[in-house]
Amino acid sequence: MAASALSVVLKRVYLAVYNWTVFTGWSLALYLALKTLKETGYGHVYKSVEKPLQLAQSAAVLEEQILHSLVGLVRSPITATLPQILGRLYITWGILWSFPGQTQTHILVSTLVFSWSITEVVRYSFFGTKEALGFAPSWLLWLRYSTFFLLHPIGVTSEIGLIYIALPDIKESEKYSIKMPNKWNFSFYFFYAAIFTIGIFSIGSFFMFQHLCRQRNKALSKPKIV
Repeated sequence: MAASALSVVLKRVYLAVYNWTVFTGWSLALYLALKTLKETGYGHVYKSVEKPLQLAQSAAVLEEQILHSLVGLVRSPITATLPQILGRLYITWGILWSFPGQTQTHILVSTLVFSWSITEVVRYSFFGTKEALGFAPSWLLWLRYSTFFLLHPIGVTSEIGLIYIALPDIKESEKYSIKMPNKWNFSFYFFYAAIFTIGIFSIGSFFMFQHLCRQRNKALSKPKIV
């Protein structure tokens, strides 16, 4: 029993530290974006948030629905947010970092950063509070399951828009493409994959929104702790 209780405590401490650490990263990204937008304009937002954005988004590899669910730290199913996390990693590294030409200085970077960072600041503070205290206040619960009504459409629109803006650079550079002939007898064109991804994001956003609505109905129907 003692070993089991210690295991539970260690699990909660680890998850609390993890959630508050990632919360700090997203809070920094939000602060830097707001500060830069006010002082120098949207064209400089990406450069100001690049490192914290990359670190915070890449930390999703340890996300509770991926590694944590695989090793049994949480009960969340791995299929719940895996597409969203992979999509964000694609935007972070496959678009913004790989094709900086027209994307990094576009105003859509600002809307993207705001939608992502506000969503994650709320989400990680919610989970961090639950792990630290054993519960989350009702107002934080409401924020956790309500902000997506505005932030999800803004985020998806920004993601699709940035892919579209990057298309000319993707086509011209032929980066990440594999042409025939080669020893694998295989070809891959990142340009067409990007167009396909726009379609996937467009369709997937509808189903993700429905999933978020179901989550909200389930979460807010439970008794709340003030």
